[in-house]
Amino acid sequence: MDEVTRGARALVLCPDIRSQRYDLDARERLEEAQGLALAIGVEIAHSEILTIRQIQPNSLFGSGQVENIATWCEQYECELVIVDGALSPIQQRNLEERLKRKVIDRTGLILEIFGERAATAEGRLQVELAHLDYQQSRLVRSWTHLERQRGGFGFLGGPGETQIEADRRMIRQRMGRLRRELEQVRKTRALHRERRGRAPWPVIALVGYTNAGKSTLFNRLTGAEVMAEDLLFATLDPTMRAISLPGVEKAILSDTVGFISDLPTQLVAAFRATLEEVTGADIICHVRDMANPAHAAQKKQVMEVLADLGVVDRETGESDIPIIEVWNKADLLSPERQAELREVAEGQDAVLISATSGAGIDDFTAKVADILTAQAREVTVTVPVSDGRRIAWLHAHGEVLQDEDAGEGGQGPLRRLTVRLNPKELGQFSSLET
Repeated sequence: MDEVTRGARALVLCPDIRSQRYDLDARERLEEAQGLALAIGVEIAHSEILTIRQIQPNSLFGSGQVENIATWCEQYECELVIVDGALSPIQQRNLEERLKRKVIDRTGLILEIFGERAATAEGRLQVELAHLDYQQSRLVRSWTHLERQRGGFGFLGGPGETQIEADRRMIRQRMGRLRRELEQVRKTRALHRERRGRAPWPVIALVGYTNAGKSTLFNRLTGAEVMAEDLLFATLDPTMRAISLPGVEKAILSDTVGFISDLPTQLVAAFRATLEEVTGADIICHVRDMANPAHAAQKKQVMEVLADLGVVDRETGESDIPIIEVWNKADLLSPERQAELREVAEGQDAVLISATSGAGIDDFTAKVADILTAQAREVTVTVPVSDGRRIAWLHAHGEVLQDEDAGEGGQGPLRRLTVRLNPKELGQFSSLET
């Protein structure tokens, strides 16, 4: 992120456009915008909600509102103006010219956060692709001083191409290379998922709105030290660790990037390879911040992303993958509210926890284990004693209820084992070579 933005005093504006419908009310959207601003280390000098009855194509805001914004910038000594909405390149340029300050919109703000937080090579590829896609249409703002003709080739010279056209061409070429690299990442991830699918361990994916407490829960369950702070998008890159559960020797827990309302389309496309980890999970744990007044609207946003990924049916809201709702941050609720939610949770696939204090974690792990073992059934198999590999596999991955002599067979002495296996494990055992 450039030095102009880091540590700058910022004016945060939330446009409330009357012709648009929002899942969150204006106050909640303003608070979220302030959270995004704090996530890139700026100082919020002032914030306002501005009602817009008619969008102005050249500046979004009306002329009187622009004058008020300029006054606030002077009054609060703001160097940066953050608009919690989408600005066209023309609107952004005109506002900067009239306010004499740097202006960024919601997409630019989220891109700044993602650019700062991406830790892996894959994350940086995804962010760069999204950033280039965003900048492509804004070169008119960045390069107006370079919009000149360059001489062409040949005897007459010709008009050549403008600097902007050359830069756009270079951006398109770079984006093409990034897309090819990300496609390779996607294929590699698919191979890893396929390999995990052949492995005996179930995969549990944590999903949820940003700052719902996924990484804190992940750390508590795994003992890992994934970055977990009270910040939007504290973690971006998916992390996986092995955990043990009651009656389940080993499972893989996956922490994914947080969701947010109005996530820029550039980022939805770029991070699809990361989000697709959810599609290969055996259980999805939807972590919700029940202390947030907007938790219902946040749930709607998460379910829409899961529907985009094909995990949830958009019409019915149902999923082939079991989904547990993890109602987090119980420690921030009153005892009366906690009791109320526990009563509601009993009738649903939900559990109330505090990832910070550890309250309810045992209930959560027991619920996950129950779902993983619920589909298990008893099967009886006869295996030659000489096939030590398959016998060892059954003892390692199933619950062996009985192991007895089964006489002689074509391959020598036989053992008859009665084992409790879930369908996934049974399929894996059947695929083992005899």
